[in-house]
Amino acid sequence: MPIRLLHRLAVTLLLIAASAYWTSASAQFGSKSAAATAAGSSVVTTPYVRAELLAHAPQGVAPGQPLWLGLKITHQPEWHTYWKNPGDSGLPTDLAWTLPPGLDAGDIAWPVPRKMPIGTLANYGYEGTVLLPVPVTVASTFAPGPLAQDATIRLRASWLVCRKECIPEEGEFTLQLPIRSTTALHAAAFEAAAKAQPRPVMAGTSGIIPDSQAQLADGTALQVSVQGLPTALRGKALDLFPETPEVIDNAAQWSQSWNGSVWTARIPLAAQRSNSPSVMPVVLAVQDGGHGAREGYRAELKVLGTWPPAASMATVSPALEAALKANAANAAGAAVPAPSGASALTLAAALLGALLGGLLLNLMPCVFPVLAIKVVGFTQHAQNRRAHRNSGLAYTAGVVLSFLALGALMLGLRAAGEAVGWGFQLQSPAVVAGLAALFTLIALNLAGVFEFGHFLPSSVASLQARHPVADSFLTGVLAVAVASPCTAPFMGASLGLTATLPAAQALAVFAALGLGLALPYLAASLVPAVARALPRPGAWMDTFRKLMAFPMLATVVWLVWVLGQQSGIDGAGALLILLVGMALVVWALSLAGRARLWMGSVAVAAMALMLWAFAPHVTRVAPAAEVAAAPAGSSPVSGWQPWAPGMAEEVVASGRPVFVDFTAAWCVTCQYNKKTTLANADVLADLQAKNVALLRADWTRRDPAITAALAALGRSGVPVYVFYRPGKPPVVLTEILTVDEVRRTIATL
Repeated sequence: MPIRLLHRLAVTLLLIAASAYWTSASAQFGSKSAAATAAGSSVVTTPYVRAELLAHAPQGVAPGQPLWLGLKITHQPEWHTYWKNPGDSGLPTDLAWTLPPGLDAGDIAWPVPRKMPIGTLANYGYEGTVLLPVPVTVASTFAPGPLAQDATIRLRASWLVCRKECIPEEGEFTLQLPIRSTTALHAAAFEAAAKAQPRPVMAGTSGIIPDSQAQLADGTALQVSVQGLPTALRGKALDLFPETPEVIDNAAQWSQSWNGSVWTARIPLAAQRSNSPSVMPVVLAVQDGGHGAREGYRAELKVLGTWPPAASMATVSPALEAALKANAANAAGAAVPAPSGASALTLAAALLGALLGGLLLNLMPCVFPVLAIKVVGFTQHAQNRRAHRNSGLAYTAGVVLSFLALGALMLGLRAAGEAVGWGFQLQSPAVVAGLAALFTLIALNLAGVFEFGHFLPSSVASLQARHPVADSFLTGVLAVAVASPCTAPFMGASLGLTATLPAAQALAVFAALGLGLALPYLAASLVPAVARALPRPGAWMDTFRKLMAFPMLATVVWLVWVLGQQSGIDGAGALLILLVGMALVVWALSLAGRARLWMGSVAVAAMALMLWAFAPHVTRVAPAAEVAAAPAGSSPVSGWQPWAPGMAEEVVASGRPVFVDFTAAWCVTCQYNKKTTLANADVLADLQAKNVALLRADWTRRDPAITAALAALGRSGVPVYVFYRPGKPPVVLTEILTVDEVRRTIATL
């Protein structure tokens, strides 16, 4: 018996419900709720930096308890942002907070900067990764309400990022901060930032230190002397960072020495000095030439003597001023031109790549379970050319429209501020569990455990026979539901391009992808020779139908494993229990007479009890530590380490090449490559010989940082394999890895 139309109807309803659920419940995957997405995200990524809003509230949000917010900025190599005194050029990062009543943000607790000479100038700022922490006071009047679970934190930040050129940038950030539970995921980052803040020169003191001063010498220099510095600093060369801008010549060479416990220096004044402070705060730190955080010490020096006349206040260069005004206009809501679209050649290449990618998607193992339905449909209509043709056209329509619907949903979520990519629906445990239930039902039906006609009205059970076109259409919907977690060759670049295209062109790419997936079936339905070559219907179809139950059950095994990566071992076990209960229900309802009444009632009651007890475990997103000791497929023994934002750039800056595997448990192509090419002994030996650092970015559960990293590479889904090389652009490999391809790339490192 062919697969019933009700199967197809079930998957359609599942996709609609899952999409709605995922949109409304996306807060469980990220740091913001769906209601806050329109106002911004917790992460903003540009070509030059990645900025993320972080929070640290180990005792929750309550009066008298510590609460820190911070903006973490990860710079691309050779790019930097600025300290509170940027030096000879630049602008400091500015943070404007919008907090609930009762929360009051303080000033940035600036970490110790670094001196960055640029020609005849010198700036003060940060490279690599820096966290700018801000203390927040929780007043006794803070009253979020008895039902409030989170406090909405909003931030508008602006920064100037420079290399040889300077780019003014800004971003809006939103963070949902739990009020009563602990928020300490980034405790190490805030602890490191606290250590990087300058301390008073003398422990237990602040302000002006006795006998620490700056004496004006001949109106051209400051003679600085500082007492009370730690003994460990004595004899070492120090950097001096003035908090007051436009006082000293930042780029000048100056002399320094130690006289016992007193550090002294003679520092030239700026030729265009515009400030004449009576007290001059400075930060001192050891000259180490590195890029990481370092300890600093702060002193407020009393200035002795009379300042010479100051020059007029320096202004921002006309070019920078124009860029800043344009940036501010955009932030205020000025019209920003819509994407103008790709050139005809680029769009044609994207469409061709999507078509080929969809065609090759038929060869991916994730699509194999649908082959049962395809083969049965082929054979059923083999001798009826008209029915065969209509079936092919309906199947194609179902595939293409489903791809368009998924593409439109993905583009809409992106426009609302969500960081999503291809296969995003499989990052929801509810969707994974729903698909597992659907494929279990299909497997039981294929195996002959039950028939819908035994417990459904005949008018419903005969829908498939009376509406074969609708049946073929919904088979196409099912094919897309199974194929969507996979990425085939040529797909990655085309899907990545959709993020930069207008909606119409982006949807055209998704339509071409769907057409490629449906093309073999469509061509076969339109070519009579294929129909004539097919075997005639017969008893073999029943055997083949039961055989195809096993690929469906294998798909269920894979989906349960995926859920285990998201909800932990308890979630996977709960899903298995629910699937057994569902199988009991459909079997009991397929019985006849009084046995159906009694067994069906008991089975339905037992299923309701199991849903109440176990369903919460299925949809709960477990903390990463509960899921596994390392990301899916990673192993400290094999040399793989978990990926983190900025980690690859930091390793490359040290002169070591990096290989990053962007993967997910629900990506079958990823798992195939992982068990074959990436486990090949020759490949691993070559990687070790070249001292390549191995990082694995696990996208099984939604991670905006990984989504942003994929977007920076021009990709929208996994798998993606990238080699980062010192002083060279990254190399992105194909989706289906081969040993020869990887080894050739390693040889060029």
